[in-house]
Amino acid sequence: MKFGSLAANENVSFAVFPGQIVGLIGPNGAGKTTCFNCVTGFLQPTSGHVRFAGADITRHAPYDTAKLGLVRTFQIVHTFRDMTVFENVLTAAFLHARGARDAADIAQDALKSTGLTWCGDKLAGGLTIADKKRLEIARALAAKPRMIMLDETMAGLNKTEIREAMELCLSLKAAGMTLVVVEHIMEALMPISDRVVVLDSGRKIMEGTPDEVAHDPRVIKAYLGDSYNVAG
Repeated sequence: MKFGSLAANENVSFAVFPGQIVGLIGPNGAGKTTCFNCVTGFLQPTSGHVRFAGADITRHAPYDTAKLGLVRTFQIVHTFRDMTVFENVLTAAFLHARGARDAADIAQDALKSTGLTWCGDKLAGGLTIADKKRLEIARALAAKPRMIMLDETMAGLNKTEIREAMELCLSLKAAGMTLVVVEHIMEALMPISDRVVVLDSGRKIMEGTPDEVAHDPRVIKAYLGDSYNVAG
């Protein structure tokens, strides 16, 4: 993906297999969010192809990508502040629902899966940042996805909230969900990831298990630093 002469992503290629959690890491400006935007249709790649579930979705609009089962959250949360939590999730449920009753059932299931049933009737604008991020995941779930791409879901959270976010990711995986996670908090991302992809200056410099990535000299130099605690 190029913006003028700037290559935000160049020759970036990796696969995500069903039921895995794949971490996508790298320094600020490495091209992680650009990669998300290209995959989910918010940007049109200037070259290359994006394939999902056997289909070429390179030129698909975000709505069509979501219809196929590929959805995302955003680094800056986007909630409908003046709607209730339930209503926020309900909007996504209509993507596949057969009617209003079916959409309501889907929304309630998504709230239950994310631990938000208790605040379904509260206005989304009054939630904490942690619950707003959880709401974005609930809304993604209500779209009946096959894969969710999470963009810095744990940023700005305290230690307890980070641990709860990790547990939620693992519970989604246990339920059969596939996740791609952009995150800067390595102590949270590494323990839950099956594989990690590392970007630097728009290029992929490493892909492997969390342990392989944590010991790779290129990754240590570009991102982790010598002080990173591999043991987590």
